[in-house]
Amino acid sequence: MLAIPLYDDTPRLRSPVVTSGLIGACVVMYLWQSSLGPRADAAVALSLGMVPAVLFGHAQLPPALQLVPAWLTPITCMFLHGGWLHLGGNMLYLWIFGRGIESALGAGRYLVLYLLCGVIAALTQAFVSPASTVPMIGASGAIAGVLGAYLIVYPRSNVVVFLWIIILVRLLTVPAVILLGLWFLLQLVSASAVSAGEAGVAFWAHVGGFLAGILLVLLLHRRDVAMLQPPRTSAFQIARPRDARTRFGRGSVPSAGRPRRHDPRG
Repeated sequence: MLAIPLYDDTPRLRSPVVTSGLIGACVVMYLWQSSLGPRADAAVALSLGMVPAVLFGHAQLPPALQLVPAWLTPITCMFLHGGWLHLGGNMLYLWIFGRGIESALGAGRYLVLYLLCGVIAALTQAFVSPASTVPMIGASGAIAGVLGAYLIVYPRSNVVVFLWIIILVRLLTVPAVILLGLWFLLQLVSASAVSAGEAGVAFWAHVGGFLAGILLVLLLHRRDVAMLQPPRTSAFQIARPRDARTRFGRGSVPSAGRPRRHDPRG
């Protein structure tokens, strides 16, 4: 089964300048990585990625690879990616869920939340395996923080998910609390099953970033924006992809009753 989120029904009160900028920065960095060739790209991952053993002083990079101080790598690592699928998946989730959080928090607070979640995610992974020499790269820890924040602000918003089960292809609207709850449970189970320091997905970074997002959005949210906002559309609607424009409308999921004017207080 393949399940890919496509878009949500959260209100947009302002243009997603920060979300677009973060996506642009990650894409530019990946294009630069790709232009270097495999060997130089691996060197960049060591130089700008977060290596727990280097961060905690258990190991040291060769002088030629010390492009930034080790304490800065929890930030630089979140702008690097290991392939088009890695980049594309992260940027899709950032675009879908980041715009709603940017709209709720405002550009400045949203950027602070994103960067802090990324740093906390990297440190979580590092504390779990402090002697690891495997570099951690990717924006998924910061994006996990955005997902955690989204769960608190828009738990009952609906996300249109593309489902492909063998020969059956459908679009399904799923409440965010279910989608993100299952996502977090999967990260937690996967983190418990993978040995610390093993190369692969940094599941503990996802767990740490998600929990950080839940806490930080409570501290950073604007007073005129309510937490736990109510649903704006109907959940568990199903449509064929060719019927999506008629059934779901352009860029939104089916309406739940009478259309309502957005109230930033929820």
